[in-house]
Amino acid sequence: MRIASRQNPRVKALAALKERKERERTGLFLVEGRREVERALKAGLKPEAFLLGPKAGEAERDLAQGAEVLELSQEAMERVSVRENPPSLIGVFRIPEKRLEALALPENPLVLVLLGLEKPGNLGAILRAADGAGADLVLVAEGVDLYSPQVIRNSTGAVFALPVYPLSEGEAARFLEKTGLPLVAATPEGERLYWEEDYRKGVAFLLGAEDEGLSEAWKRRAQARVRIPMRGVADSLNVAVTAALLLYEALRQRS
Repeated sequence: MRIASRQNPRVKALAALKERKERERTGLFLVEGRREVERALKAGLKPEAFLLGPKAGEAERDLAQGAEVLELSQEAMERVSVRENPPSLIGVFRIPEKRLEALALPENPLVLVLLGLEKPGNLGAILRAADGAGADLVLVAEGVDLYSPQVIRNSTGAVFALPVYPLSEGEAARFLEKTGLPLVAATPEGERLYWEEDYRKGVAFLLGAEDEGLSEAWKRRAQARVRIPMRGVADSLNVAVTAALLLYEALRQRS
C-alpha cells in the first residue's frame, strides 16, 4: 500500500504511537531505523507492519518481511517519525509480555535498578551502557516509558538485547528482597566512593530520578551508599554518566 498524504487516517494512527497513552492503549510501539529494527527482529519481537520511506533501499526492503508493508511519502514519514530526518524504515511492533518471575539470574549478577527516571534520552543512554558492561538485568521502576521512540533511539536498539523489565516500585522492592542481592545506592551523600565497594559477588545498583535522586525509603533499603567525587561547582553527574561509571567499575572488578 502506498500513502502520500500526511493527513491519511492510517498515518495519523501511526503518528499517535509516539504518545505513551496510545502505546498503552494499542499495545504497539514504533522502532525507527534499520539497525534498531534489525535488533528488534533478532530479539524475537513480533512486527505488525513496516513503513518504507521513498529512499528505502534493498537492505530496508529485505528486513520488511512477515508483516504488512506500507510505502509512505517523505511528508507522511515525517509525521510518524520523532526524528528531524526520518529514517527509510520504521517498524511497528507489539509490546512484548515479560514475566520477571520467569527470569533466572546467573551467579553474582550485575543488576541496575532505575527508579522514576523522567528523561527518555537518559534511559536510552543507560541501557546502551548496561548492554556494553554486560548487565544481567535492568529494572525500570515507573517514570519514563521503556517503549518511547527516544529511548529506543538513544539505546541504539540495545533495549532489545537486554533483560529489561518495566514495573512498579513495589514490584521492584519485592523482587530485590527475594534475590537477597546487596543494594548499593548512588547518592551525593554516600559514605564511600563508588570504587571502594566490592561488587564481585553480585550487586544491584539503585539510581533515582534526575531532579530529586533516590527517595529516603530506597536509601534506607540499601546496604551501602556510594558517591562519585565532585571537584567542581556541580554537586552531581548526569544519571546516565553515573550509571556508566558504576557498571564499568563492576565490570573492571570482575575482569
